[in-house]
Amino acid sequence: MEPAARKQKILSSIVECFIRSGEPVGSKSLLDISGLKVSSATVRNDMAELTEKGYLAQPHTSAGRVPTQSGYRYYIDNVMKLTPVTESGEEYIREVLSRCGDSPESILQSAADLLSRLTDCVALATTPGGDDARIRKISFVPTGAHAAMAVVIASSGVIKTKLFRCEFLLTPEILQVFDKAFNEAFAGIRLGSVTQPFIQTAAANFGELSLFMTSPLTAMKDACEQASQLSVCHSGFGKLMNITGANITEAHRVWEFLQNEHDLAAMLDRLPQELSATIGSENSRTELAKSSVVSTRYKAGDSASGVLAVIGPMRMDYARVMSIIGCVANCAGEMIGELIRI
Repeated sequence: MEPAARKQKILSSIVECFIRSGEPVGSKSLLDISGLKVSSATVRNDMAELTEKGYLAQPHTSAGRVPTQSGYRYYIDNVMKLTPVTESGEEYIREVLSRCGDSPESILQSAADLLSRLTDCVALATTPGGDDARIRKISFVPTGAHAAMAVVIASSGVIKTKLFRCEFLLTPEILQVFDKAFNEAFAGIRLGSVTQPFIQTAAANFGELSLFMTSPLTAMKDACEQASQLSVCHSGFGKLMNITGANITEAHRVWEFLQNEHDLAAMLDRLPQELSATIGSENSRTELAKSSVVSTRYKAGDSASGVLAVIGPMRMDYARVMSIIGCVANCAGEMIGELIRI
C-alpha cells in the first residue's frame, strides 16, 4: 500500500474507532482494527505526521490519537461512504410520518421527533414558508355572533388562522359573501405582497363592501404574514448534555440559541442546499463551535422547501446520520408535496 493510501486508511480507522468508542486510539489497537500489514513503528510515524498536519490530536502524552475537526472534514469529504437506509427502514419512516400527515407542520414535527429518536441528537425542521408562496384559498369560519376566523391556505400547504371581531352581526350569508369576494380578489396573490398599503388599496376596490371589510382584511393580512414566515419545529433539547459532553455551560449556551427562533431560522436557512455536515467552527454560530450540524433540504412540489437538520457532537456517526436524514427528508417532502397538490 502506498504511503498516502496507508495514511488515509489510518485516519479513517481512527475516526471510525473513535466514533464507536469515544476513546483515543493507539498504534497497537489501530493495527488490530485496520488490518494493515506494517510495523507498529510505521503506524506511529504515520500517526505523528497526521498529527503534525492537524488531522489528529493527542489528548495526553501517553495517550493515543483522536480526530480533529480537520480530520473529520477529510474523512467525510474523501473516505466516508453512505449506505442507503434499508427498504424496511424507509417503510418504517414513511409509516411514522403518515400518522401525522394532515399538514406540513405536523409532518415536519413528526420528522423532527423521529430524527431525534433515531440519531440521539437535537433535530430541527423549518416549515416551507417564504414570501414567494401564494394564497391558494381563503375561508371564514364563524366563532361567535360578532366574531369569525380568517383561514388562509398557502400554496406551500401552510395553513394559518386569525380571529377578528366586527360591530355588525356575522351571519352565514355575510361570511359567504366574504368567501366569494376574497377568493376572487386574492387567490394567487403572493403572500409577501399582502402588506398594509396593499390592504388599503384592496379595500377601496371593494366599493360599498369596503365598509364591512376592515376587520377581515386585517385578519387576512396577519394570517398571510404568519404563513410567509419560517417557523422551526424542534425535538430533543433534553439531549444537549450528551452533545456537549456534560458541559453545563456549553449546553446552556446552545439551549439559549435554540430558543431564539429568529436567529435559529436564519442560521438554518443559510445551510447548504445539499446533504452536508458542518463541523465545529465551520458553523456560523459560535454556540455551535464544538458541535456538528448535519442538514439537507426537502423538496415539496416545484418550489416549496425547507431544512431538516440535526445538531450533535463532533464525534457522531456521520455516515449513519446523513443516510437517515436524507431518507426522512425525501419521505417528508413527498408527503408535503401530496398535500400541496390537493
